[in-house]
Amino acid sequence: MPEANDQPLKRALSTPLLYFFILGDVLGAGVYVLIGQVAADSGGAVWVPLAVALVLALLTAASYAELATKYPRAGGASHYATRAYGPFAGFLTGFCMLAAGIVSVGALARGFAGDYLTAFVTLPVALVAVVFLAALALLNARGIRESTRANVIATVVELGGLAIVVVLGARLLLRGDGDPGRLTQLGTAGQGAAAAVLSGAVLAYYSFVGFETAVNVAEETRDPRRSYPRALFGALLTAGAVYVAVGLAASAAVPTGTLAASSGPLLEVVRAAGGVPVWLFSAIALVAVANGALLTGIMSSRLAYGMARDGLLPAALTKVLPGRRTPWVAIAATTALSMLLALTGSVATLASTLVLLLLVVFFLVNTAALVLRRDRGVPGHFRAPTVVPVLGAASCVLLAGRVEPQVWLRGLIVLGVGLVLAAVAAARRDPERAPG
Repeated sequence: MPEANDQPLKRALSTPLLYFFILGDVLGAGVYVLIGQVAADSGGAVWVPLAVALVLALLTAASYAELATKYPRAGGASHYATRAYGPFAGFLTGFCMLAAGIVSVGALARGFAGDYLTAFVTLPVALVAVVFLAALALLNARGIRESTRANVIATVVELGGLAIVVVLGARLLLRGDGDPGRLTQLGTAGQGAAAAVLSGAVLAYYSFVGFETAVNVAEETRDPRRSYPRALFGALLTAGAVYVAVGLAASAAVPTGTLAASSGPLLEVVRAAGGVPVWLFSAIALVAVANGALLTGIMSSRLAYGMARDGLLPAALTKVLPGRRTPWVAIAATTALSMLLALTGSVATLASTLVLLLLVVFFLVNTAALVLRRDRGVPGHFRAPTVVPVLGAASCVLLAGRVEPQVWLRGLIVLGVGLVLAAVAAARRDPERAPG
């Protein structure tokens, strides 16, 4: 039987594999399903809020790069918050990150079982979600090398799908269809251009979520001090360039109202341009959803493993398979919770608190990068200019201010649960402080 131990995780990831890991997680379901709503919020020029969201994501990514190269241990944001603010903040940060990851996997499982799948076959959503999550857990348990190799293939497919949208949009314009004027349309009936771009950037930011997950596999990277920053910034810039190109194509090719009304907005570009079967693009979208769920599942299990190793979660979660050295108990536990969520909530309900939870995490990571400047760390680690984490923290506050009140309510409930669990963890960690 697998046993709990303190073996280090296997260093199996090269820079290219880590690059594709991050790129595959960023190029997930968000870009396939949210561009229509971004267009509605911003007034039509989708590429503008996407470009703004890229800049904001790069600010926080710089703080992650600094901390990951200074402290390359699984646990990520919770590990940094523990060092900066103590174990209570560390637990709360890790809990928010873990909750966001588990919720995301559950939402993606339901998304996989939804409209894109019905282009091929109609099956019960619950059955598809459970089988889908079980298959991902098995792949995760086989090892991170196998998981990331599958991710390379899936990422190429995802990029191919987005390239199809760009090419079709360009072809549609060249034949005289579409409307290039929409590329500069910003502002809505209720908001001016600047406010509309910021509203669109909140949803567009979701499309870049995923870059933070790679910090939890930094320990499994061969040379994290060199590989991590290169892979992180390279993947984000690649994703940003692809997103802006897709935004330009979608805005010009399809009316804003049509994009906003569609649950598969990029399919509207395919339909308008012709030449590519709808079923083929639906298959590509399914690959995108599956790949995003796989990589988020890897993150969640490694985060649970790292928090358990730091004493913030039960020690059973540190058990690894002797041969493959993968955290099998953490994989099983996070998968079970994702299954429960997938069976009890809609995609919209599960996704509504995700951005808010991650903004809390990102704020703490940016401020931790500043606080931990007191620790020189290992020589040669990446160091961002001081203004960058300051702007990163400010951007989190700015975006959180655009989140709807009902989302704040759900987010505060999750944070409340985290506070209670953090207090319990603190009491268990320091029993000697209890009165005797």
